[in-house]
Amino acid sequence: MRPAFPQEDLDRIVAETGDLWHDLRGSRWFITGGTGFIGSWLLESIHHANLSVGANIEAVVLSRSVQKAVDAAPHLFTSGDISFVEGDVTSFDMNVGALDVCIHAATDVADPVRAADYARIFDVGVTGTRRVLDTAQKNSASRFLLTSSGAVYGPQPADLERIPESYNGAPDPLDYRTAYGQGKRASEWLAASYSERYAMNVSIARIFALIGPGLPLDGPFAAGNFIRDACRGTRIQVRDGRPFRSYLYAADACIWLLRIMQDGANQGAYNVGAERAVSIAQVARMIEQASDLDQCSTEADAQVPDAHPSRYIPDTSKARRELGLVERTSLESGLSSTINWSRMAAML
Repeated sequence: MRPAFPQEDLDRIVAETGDLWHDLRGSRWFITGGTGFIGSWLLESIHHANLSVGANIEAVVLSRSVQKAVDAAPHLFTSGDISFVEGDVTSFDMNVGALDVCIHAATDVADPVRAADYARIFDVGVTGTRRVLDTAQKNSASRFLLTSSGAVYGPQPADLERIPESYNGAPDPLDYRTAYGQGKRASEWLAASYSERYAMNVSIARIFALIGPGLPLDGPFAAGNFIRDACRGTRIQVRDGRPFRSYLYAADACIWLLRIMQDGANQGAYNVGAERAVSIAQVARMIEQASDLDQCSTEADAQVPDAHPSRYIPDTSKARRELGLVERTSLESGLSSTINWSRMAAML
């Protein structure tokens, strides 16, 4: 069982998306990936909006293991406003009933075992997205949000400080390890093509690195692994501290996703992330400080002469300009919240 997400975060999400809950009051949503990191925040926000402002939204969630989901968050999944469709995103029963909104957030990238199955990752991106689009179209959904990824851009050039949506880079099609980015590119094309053919507003969120309560601590995310080690009081291991990343707090990201879904341009893509670049070594030190831990590996300081550290930093000026979105939570505050929540979760 996991603890609920911070009340003040949920209050802020509902307050900053108030018009959405009014406009979509009484609507029915279909959400894939609802038990994952991003999906959990979306469901917690819907549930909180139902309780606090009477949004009266019904969420139908696709899950491979319904009982596991209920056991992990009984406060959420026994509330009466969330129901389940049990199955896999590539083969579930599409007869889910009339829909107003569809959010496709399913991914296997956070699962170390499934993330190693590159063909499976590609299938989730392509076959899964097409099945979810067919479900949305068949059941008359008028809004569709696809959670994509900054991986669609491929490697960020060393001389490009931040990646804008207009950047036309792409992952190497001959590198089998790029399955996630390739699948997301194909899923974006599918979503745009369905929007063109059917009367369905499609918006796309290209998500970069996030932090916040619920962040997987045993996956491919360096910050999550560092927090796991800090919560255990063990030495933080940093194999290469040079790459640069940026981290948007989950509550901020949830606001961005909801606003993109409601107000984003049809067939428009928006970067979702923070613009403050920090090295992996800096993140490790910040987690040390927030955890009162003084055991970071000295490997964090390793340098390679004349090397250009990799970057994964979005340009979010489009989202800020068109939708008025902002980063409200500092990295320091976000890390502290993530660490405190993770410690509570470890005690349950």
